[in-house]
Amino acid sequence: MAIQVRIESRECEAEPGLSLFECADLLGLPITNSCGQQGTCRECLIEVTEGSDLLAPLSEEERHLSGDFRLACRARIRGQSGRIRFRRLRRGDLQILDAGAELPALRRAAPFNPAVAREGNTVLLDGDPIAQAGGPLHGLALDVGTMTVVARLVDLEAGSVRATQAFENPQAFAGSDVMARIAYDGTDSENTLRATLIAYVNHTIEAFPCDPKTIYEVTVAGNPTMRDLFFGLDVGSLGRSPFRSLTEHEFTAGQRTSTSLVAAARQLGLLTHPRARAYGLPLVGSHVGADAAACLLAIDAANEDGLIALMDIGTNTELLIGNRRRMLAASCPAGPAFEGGGIACGMPAFPGAIEAVRLDGTDAPLCRVIGGREALGICGSGLVDALGELLRTGRMNRLGRIGAERFVLDPGQDIYLSEEDIGRLAQAKGAHAAGWTLVMKRYGADYTDIDRLYLAGGFANRLDPHAALRIGLIPDLPRERVRQVGNAAIEGATLALRSLTLRRELDPFVKTIEHVELEADEGFFDAFVEGCQFKPLSAPPQREQS
Repeated sequence: MAIQVRIESRECEAEPGLSLFECADLLGLPITNSCGQQGTCRECLIEVTEGSDLLAPLSEEERHLSGDFRLACRARIRGQSGRIRFRRLRRGDLQILDAGAELPALRRAAPFNPAVAREGNTVLLDGDPIAQAGGPLHGLALDVGTMTVVARLVDLEAGSVRATQAFENPQAFAGSDVMARIAYDGTDSENTLRATLIAYVNHTIEAFPCDPKTIYEVTVAGNPTMRDLFFGLDVGSLGRSPFRSLTEHEFTAGQRTSTSLVAAARQLGLLTHPRARAYGLPLVGSHVGADAAACLLAIDAANEDGLIALMDIGTNTELLIGNRRRMLAASCPAGPAFEGGGIACGMPAFPGAIEAVRLDGTDAPLCRVIGGREALGICGSGLVDALGELLRTGRMNRLGRIGAERFVLDPGQDIYLSEEDIGRLAQAKGAHAAGWTLVMKRYGADYTDIDRLYLAGGFANRLDPHAALRIGLIPDLPRERVRQVGNAAIEGATLALRSLTLRRELDPFVKTIEHVELEADEGFFDAFVEGCQFKPLSAPPQREQS
């Protein structure tokens, strides 16, 4: 009996000796590579979800991999019978929803004055000539997330967005959270994490509708670990107390004037013009990074008079509360659960992901799938919906008990939510709830004082605020105060490309933000435990006594 190999929804029989790369080709699902299947480009990364024991041991080229990750070209079948299932890293078609008019900085018609300009056929960067070219001028904006990377090509003369692409962060083989990546990088002398990421970014650049040599500047947003790995910095200090990046330590010691970064793009290995520049947006503090700074730029926080809150939901959810006069920031150690990480059927918001769930009586769940195709898994907004509906219909109690091993969402595709999954989501929600409780207490405000709550993140626009409120992911606020601004980090990175004025306004504002270390607060554990229950986050936190 031959081996049954399944990738996504397709299946074939395969003989011993075939690689999973070749199996994917047989199924018409080609896998990216640029080294002729020699195992050196590391672009054919896959995750084996069943039958790993039917494959040959890790090759020398795969020694950097852990868990169930393999290189498709090196993973050869050695068993005689059984079943192998694996998946490719998704790229290109992530559902990125623009925030549009919800973003104050866009409404304000920010000054259009990019660092890259033209005088005749001379290309200027900060007023200095760097090239003679008559072609277009492009910039690249990047939001490097722990789970997903978004890249945007921007016309620096018209100011328009030409293309947006996304892919799963290929560093996942080192772990799904930043602490795992930090630990891996500390024992790896070959800079594998950075090299793998740069290879995927370059593949995306090559897929864009432009000559890579017309890209003259790159702006980079991301949490401190992701940003600093991208720039090739040592991230070890982010893994130990007081959990600060190398740039933050140097800034505090007076050795630099900003936590922003500047480097030659080609020195980073990027396929751009040889004299292009890479600019990393400044960090807010500790694990609150350049992605949070980009979000603040997008929502024009530096000009806000009322009390606003920004919640950028991700592996390390960033919570910022305040206005132009005073702002507090905290990183909630949520883990990747709400991005699909560690959830049996979890996935990012790609076509095939269940994005919305409704339960009606005793009938089967009604699921809306991105792209209208058969379900492959469930993404963050679908997870929040599923929890909210289970709670609303009495199928789940506040402790996350459903009275069964799993709740099936799509029996035809075997998509389900287990009690173990719900436990992981409860812990992630507990981290969020603790963040809300402690930061609001430190600020000396109640939830009712919040004028606007901005929800940002990869699935923010697809999130049902009513479901998020029901399970206690966000405070109990009137719906009109909640603004869903989508991937505000990529919008902020784009604004930094388009406007030197906004870029220069951002740095001094970020320096004024006060960082709150949640886990150092004596009330963190109690707030976390209470927050693990699925119930509305409606009780106002006790105001901190002055």
